[in-house]
Amino acid sequence: MAFSPYFAIFAFGMEIRPIAHFESPLKSKFGIPRQSGLVNDLAGRIVFEPEYRQAEAVRGLEEFDYLWLIWEFSANKPSAGSLTVRPPRLGGNRRMGVFATRSPFRPNNLGLSCVRIDRIETDAKLGTVIYVKGADLMNGTPIYDIKPYLAYADAHPQARSGFVEQKEWEGLTVVVPDNLAISFDADALKTLKAVLAQDPRPSYHDDAERVYGMPFMDYDVRFRVEGKVLTVVGFIENGS
Repeated sequence: MAFSPYFAIFAFGMEIRPIAHFESPLKSKFGIPRQSGLVNDLAGRIVFEPEYRQAEAVRGLEEFDYLWLIWEFSANKPSAGSLTVRPPRLGGNRRMGVFATRSPFRPNNLGLSCVRIDRIETDAKLGTVIYVKGADLMNGTPIYDIKPYLAYADAHPQARSGFVEQKEWEGLTVVVPDNLAISFDADALKTLKAVLAQDPRPSYHDDAERVYGMPFMDYDVRFRVEGKVLTVVGFIENGS
């Protein structure tokens, strides 16, 4: 879903408008990591709307390492009628209460992510831009608020994690043939492999012959998965 600066959320008389949008090499929701921080080197940037591009809006932020982002699942339709979802972590075949999961299908399409600040720069046209890593946001995602991460209040390393602890997540081994790997520089190839290792497929898909496509940067990456091995079989340039 394309970002629109005129989109707003209205709730109980309160109007919430985006303060920024996210720019990412991931152009669709297919392939987005299922949690922030799973692909540590996945780079993106936060571009503010014109009224928030002044440097004073982020004064002091350079002293923090992480941010909380409040954003919108803009590619999803509202799902207020469903109070249960099928978490991929459970194979997509068990239902849990929507408020006991991080599912993107929620009564209000709001997401919450913790991302690492890489750097803060001033762009001649865009003003203050925050470069981050580890985000689980697709390109064009509207951002409604930004808050600094506070280790003393936000970190609870001994906390229980419910059904997430019941099944350890196993990533895929990713194979990119040399003749295809040369299409990317070393950093982009490393990020692509890390994203694919998270297994972008729906949890109920298990067809070794099926070819999937995932938009990444300027390409549509085609791949197959057999067992625990994902093999990239080709690229198609977007617009081709």
